[in-house]
Amino acid sequence: MEIRILQLEAGAKEAEGVTVIIDVFRAFSLESVLFRNGAEKIICVEKEELARKLHQDDPDTVLIGERNGRILPGFDYGNSPDAIKDIDFSGKTVIHTTTNGTRGLAEAKGASALLCASLRNAEATADYIRGLVPDVVSLVCMGWIDRETEEDTLCAEYLKSLLENRPLADLPERCIDLKNAEGKKFFDPNRQDVFPEGDFWMCIQPDQEDFAIVSQRAGDLFVNTRSDRHA
Repeated sequence: MEIRILQLEAGAKEAEGVTVIIDVFRAFSLESVLFRNGAEKIICVEKEELARKLHQDDPDTVLIGERNGRILPGFDYGNSPDAIKDIDFSGKTVIHTTTNGTRGLAEAKGASALLCASLRNAEATADYIRGLVPDVVSLVCMGWIDRETEEDTLCAEYLKSLLENRPLADLPERCIDLKNAEGKKFFDPNRQDVFPEGDFWMCIQPDQEDFAIVSQRAGDLFVNTRSDRHA
């Protein structure tokens, strides 16, 4: 198994084989919580306009999205996992659009299979990949717009270590250290309306969910569903 760690939108365009789009802060941490809380499927779209149209066509859907971290006007929720951690989404279809994560899915046109991952479901994602027995795995760190970020690279390194059956001994310490890197914004008292501290603590917890998030391309959108490890 050849495992490649790629960065940003350019990395998504280069990706081949089984491709994992990684967005720890916060798109796919959020999606792991949505599925944990009962969501049936999540429709990821790159364009805000398409997200709004899909919701208009089916008002029973839940509309979630952000740009530059901030909730989009008129949307039900922003991209905060802490804000939805106690909400029941049983049987719901969620429409999700974000600055980074959903864009990565759209650019990964060379993928033979697509997965979405964060630290929260890394082990389950690695387990799913092993079952596919791929020749090539592309781990794409989406970062923040055009800037690489430590949390997504850490998640990729953790996934790689799991696939290679070797421990990443310093994972807990490196997760906490994210407070001093991209995670600093979650501790800024002037940005708590956009980046609440609770999001940081939820996003840095490895292996909280026992399912992979599998994404299927359908034209301009992606339908994400959960695949339980022991189903």
